[in-house]
Amino acid sequence: MPQSLHVLTAHIIFSTKDRRAFITPAIRERLWAYQSSILQNLECDSITVGGVADHVHILCNLSKKFPTIKILEMLKKDSSKFAKTLDSSSWDFHWQDGYGLFGVSPSHVEAVRKYILIRKSITRRKLSRRSICEF
Repeated sequence: MPQSLHVLTAHIIFSTKDRRAFITPAIRERLWAYQSSILQNLECDSITVGGVADHVHILCNLSKKFPTIKILEMLKKDSSKFAKTLDSSSWDFHWQDGYGLFGVSPSHVEAVRKYILIRKSITRRKLSRRSICEF
């Protein structure tokens, strides 16, 4: 076969250390965008990145040029450093050591993408309700 085809779509999930709610609305979008740029630099196709206050969901096509563990190591290490620069209260931001990584078949990519996007909107609605109730 003269050409190679490599499509390995993954749903990656990892939490903040001790499930602390570090991913505040003030830093959330910038952190996710940064994680997406890390993936692009590692030649991974970032489909969507999202999550809630204490964990992140990433849907991407993994690169064949880097081992999966190296991709996760760079993603977590670099985004942790970046998060610490976004907010003075995040000086001790860390990700947990572990992660979940699940292969996604081509027929399920859109469903997982929608799930991650719904998680974003649910979080926004909950935060909006809390904000209204607090005032």
